[in-house]
Amino acid sequence: MKILIVEDEKKLADALAQGLSRKGYAVDILGDGEKAVTRISLHRSDYDLIILDLMIPGLDGKSVCKSIRDMEITIPILVLTARNETESKVDLLLCGADDYLVKPFSFEELIARVHTLLRRPTDRIPNVLEVADIKLNSSEHSAERAGVPLPLTLKEFYLLEYFMRHSNQVINREELLSHLWDFNYESFSNVIDVHVKNLRKKLNRGNRPDILETIRGVGYRLREPLSV
Repeated sequence: MKILIVEDEKKLADALAQGLSRKGYAVDILGDGEKAVTRISLHRSDYDLIILDLMIPGLDGKSVCKSIRDMEITIPILVLTARNETESKVDLLLCGADDYLVKPFSFEELIARVHTLLRRPTDRIPNVLEVADIKLNSSEHSAERAGVPLPLTLKEFYLLEYFMRHSNQVINREELLSHLWDFNYESFSNVIDVHVKNLRKKLNRGNRPDILETIRGVGYRLREPLSV
């Protein structure tokens, strides 16, 4: 999943991004409210969560929240606020925030809030996915094929999860980059091809049928075969 951090305190933003990256999230950082609204309006389908500081230049966090919700964008928003700021929880929720966290806070508390918000997708996406003989449990972070555990890296796991949530659909490289890597990745990078190649090798162990197709000039498709 991909998170946008809107925070003008560089040290805090970098620390949060580093910690979230270690947890497997792709992270972008912006330090200005107006730029955040522009980015979100143009790339609303790229982000699964917004971590938004209340006091930022350009537009403050409350105005950013309201602007996003006025555009009918439903991405969950976690607001960061200082103890001496007067905004109440009710005010923040009324302007469109889903939750708030008071500074200073522990990273463990932030992660707990992030997990809670990401478990509330509007379409109730299931935690356990099954495509053909592949089974993936996102809450337990486990995957298997034909009952045999798959030894996936963190990025391979999220790549497989994305393919399984869009099985039988052709997914292009740009879409994978936008959802699973940060905003600064170059679209001509071969990072996608390398990860897909490694994922395919692990999926095909034990002479299992090739289920992950390369659609030349377009992208990839996790295809559910007629028989496995």
